[in-house]
Amino acid sequence: MEENQRDKSSKNRDGKRPDKNEERPGPDKKNAHHKRRPWKIMDTFLLILITVCAVLIAGHIMEGIRQRSREEEIRRLALQETQQTRAETTAESIGETEEETAPRETERYHSPVDFESLRAVNPDVVAWVEIPGTDISYPVVQTGDNETYLKRDFEGKTSASGAVFLDMDSDADLMGLHSILYGHHMKNQTMFAQLVKFKEEAFFKKNREVILYTPEAELHLRTIAAVYGDADGEKRRTQFAARESFDAYVDEMTKNCSFRELPEGDIGGLYSFVTCSYEFNDARTILYAIRENEGSE
Repeated sequence: MEENQRDKSSKNRDGKRPDKNEERPGPDKKNAHHKRRPWKIMDTFLLILITVCAVLIAGHIMEGIRQRSREEEIRRLALQETQQTRAETTAESIGETEEETAPRETERYHSPVDFESLRAVNPDVVAWVEIPGTDISYPVVQTGDNETYLKRDFEGKTSASGAVFLDMDSDADLMGLHSILYGHHMKNQTMFAQLVKFKEEAFFKKNREVILYTPEAELHLRTIAAVYGDADGEKRRTQFAARESFDAYVDEMTKNCSFRELPEGDIGGLYSFVTCSYEFNDARTILYAIRENEGSE
């Protein structure tokens, strides 16, 4: 009787005896299922992370494209004097005859930059900077602080690129003893990023001019040194008690440049073009240029 019951219990529901070799579900399979579950969660997390990163990168790229487009619009607005206009001016000058010996009244300076149109966009504009050999060509603004244009572009919109701005303590006409201009070091090589090229001696020697356009004048500066260092307050000094202290300051600021070229004549003014650098934390790259006094060689 007991034997018959054991025989019956050993049979499956179909009335067949179970195969001893048949794989039966057990604790091992259940554990394996639970072990796979964390991997699925990890895969999902990685997929979400990759998607978010892709969206952020795409947004950064698009913002860079929009920023470049706005910069080009500002350049087209400001740089009204075309090569054709310059050629016509040159032709008129050549066409003048020697008979015109009578002294002429000094002509009023006419800037190739349309400052009137720029002021309509931003009344803080004071100049336009152009550095041949680079893509640097931007309007320069100035306010009563050095914070406003760190995260605001020329049109006043929030922007990581900011704007090129003149130090609050520098003279607005850029004719003081020390004029300091700042611009961000952007990864897309816009703003003042290309200043770091001047730390290479070969590039420095090949590109020696910086042009500043103001409503009243056109300043052709000569580069004298390119250095990197910290952002200490002495580099913002704009007032000097005497000519000797100014000359000593120029020597001190540029002495770490192995290929610096100081002029023999008097320096009319020093110009610092400053951007972030990455030699160490909070480093700065500074390109120094000078305005030579008239008559200096």
